[in-house]
Amino acid sequence: MRFLCIGAGAVGAYLGGSLAAADCPVTFLLRPATAEALGARGLQITQGGVTSAVREVTIVTSPAEALAAKPAIILLALKAYDTAAALDDLRPFAASLPPILCLQNGIGNEEVIAQVIGAHNVIAGTVTTAVSRTGPGQIVVERKRGVGVALGHPLSETLVEIFNRAGLNTRAYASRSAGPMKWSKLLTNLVGNAASAILDMAVAEIFGDPRLFAMERAALRECLGVMRALHYPVVDLPGTPVGALAFGLQLPPVIGRPLLQRGVASGRGGKMPSFYIDLRQGNRQTEVRWLNGAVVRAGADAERGVPTPINRGLTEIVEALSAGQLSLTEFQRRPEALLKRLNMLR
Repeated sequence: MRFLCIGAGAVGAYLGGSLAAADCPVTFLLRPATAEALGARGLQITQGGVTSAVREVTIVTSPAEALAAKPAIILLALKAYDTAAALDDLRPFAASLPPILCLQNGIGNEEVIAQVIGAHNVIAGTVTTAVSRTGPGQIVVERKRGVGVALGHPLSETLVEIFNRAGLNTRAYASRSAGPMKWSKLLTNLVGNAASAILDMAVAEIFGDPRLFAMERAALRECLGVMRALHYPVVDLPGTPVGALAFGLQLPPVIGRPLLQRGVASGRGGKMPSFYIDLRQGNRQTEVRWLNGAVVRAGADAERGVPTPINRGLTEIVEALSAGQLSLTEFQRRPEALLKRLNMLR
């Protein structure tokens, strides 16, 4: 099976590189600057302290070149805020595009892709393996967990088989579980993400503060409330016991906080969340509207009416920080400033 991987960020390069190392034909469609850097340095994946060079990949800079290779599937692992631009590039070729496996975080990407190629050609997926990029094409696997792929498309089972042969620890989810799979991943993505970015604090440190834990617990329970309204059960993901997280959030804080703090510290290691990285690197965009913002939008649906004030407040603050409308120093290591903004000070 020929793969077209759009983008070579941490997740895209990890997936494409792993498939190429397993002798699958892989083409990367990249922006010219990224293509030049990757072509010069090559693709390397470091896992368990061992670095392997991946040489058998094709790098192109235009959709026409990419599609000339006749890929059977497109892997989309971009940040959610890059989805629209990527689809604009592909739109002229919509009639000849192969199915797209959407491995992006957040809610709403599959629906946007479906507007271009039709819902029947979109496969929902998720990646739980924690990876980082130290430079163009330089990938470090920090915690190997796996990949989830929704069934229901003729290629789904084949993808699961190929991904597993490539060592990607992939699990299939029934088509009716695609929504629960994506929302369960969303729940894990929310953990400490916004608060860490706003306060310049590690997630385990946030969970160690009873006041901040109360805020986190409230935000995560809002997400669980929306999931219940959607009739989406929490499902465990590869290497990720999401059910245990949901259970811990239902416990009294005096019991749940130490349990969840240990789990968060163990699960994250020293890795900071994505919003933190984006803001500290000066990125003018984050995925907050597809994460916390998705909880707000789904909760506001007239048929559901689930209140989501904490996620709304966190969304607004992160967006204001990324747009330069608020200063990072206003909240830096100042929990009281954040809690006051969220009306949670007593």
